[in-house]
Amino acid sequence: MKRITKILNHPQYIEYLNRNAEAEKERVFCRHDLRHALEVARVAYIMVLENKLMIKKDIIYAAALLHDIGRWKEYASGVDHTVISAELAISILVDSGFDSEESEQILKAIQDHRKSGKQSTFLSSILYKSDKISRLCIECLVRNQCKRFSDGRQAELYY
Repeated sequence: MKRITKILNHPQYIEYLNRNAEAEKERVFCRHDLRHALEVARVAYIMVLENKLMIKKDIIYAAALLHDIGRWKEYASGVDHTVISAELAISILVDSGFDSEESEQILKAIQDHRKSGKQSTFLSSILYKSDKISRLCIECLVRNQCKRFSDGRQAELYY
C-alpha cells in the first residue's frame, strides 16, 4: 500500500482535505473528511472481498480516498464535485505511481459515485454503495433534516 501512503502524504491531497474542512466547518450534516474516506475504503474493500471481485486493494483505497476531494469547490462554484474530484485526482494519481489504466478506472469510479443505478464498472458500483452505507445515520442528531430522509423513510441500505 505504498501508493496509498503517497496519496495520504501528497501536499495537494492534504490541501484539498483542509479546504473541505474549512468549507464544512459550520456543516451539521456528514463531513467529507479523511475519516469518511477511510470508512468508504474499508467498506468497499470488504464488499470486494465478499463478492470475490478482482479489484486490487490499492485501487479501491485510491478511489475512496479521492472521491470527495473536490467538495470544497462544489460549495464555491456549484459544479458537481464528482467532476471536480476526478480532475483534482489526476496529478495525485500520477505522482503516487498509478498507471494510466489504473487511473482511468479510479477516475471513472469517482465520476460515477453519485449516479444512482448508473455505475459503469464494478468499482464504480462498489464506491457508490460503500459511500452510502459507510454513514452512521442512526447516530446522527440532525437525521430528520437530511435529504436522505426527506421523504420520511429511512436511508436505503445498498448492501
